[in-house]
Amino acid sequence: MAFELTSSAFKEGERIPDRYTCEGADLSPPLHWGVPPAATKSFVLIADDPDAPGGTWVHWVIYNLSLDLRGLPEGIPAKDHWLDGALQGLTDFNRVGYGGPCPPPGKPHRYYFKLYALDAALNVKPRATKSQVLEACKGHVLAEAQLMGRFGR
Repeated sequence: MAFELTSSAFKEGERIPDRYTCEGADLSPPLHWGVPPAATKSFVLIADDPDAPGGTWVHWVIYNLSLDLRGLPEGIPAKDHWLDGALQGLTDFNRVGYGGPCPPPGKPHRYYFKLYALDAALNVKPRATKSQVLEACKGHVLAEAQLMGRFGR
């Protein structure tokens, strides 16, 4: 499998099931990825909504994911630290961990899950923001993969 990001819960461009939104259990969706470039040392995953009324809304920041991982299970706990040294950052909900789609009523929004393969682990503390994590990624991104789902109310 090439370095691409997929989910067993929804396909590219499809509706994100309620289970992974504020209309349901608000669990992080299961995600899967293929073999990264040979020099990869860690992964970063960021999920956001560019269609939010006030500008892009950050739904999830998780970084220093182990090279050995080829995916994330459903329902990652909302803790600073996760499996094998992975850290979670602050979302625009001002909390750690995944915060599912919860747009205002109207046209469905697009939600992008972006996975970065890095040639290093990041020297960033827990609860970092998306911008802090992306700044630390500069010069270390070997490959990117993306999955987009939609959700509206």
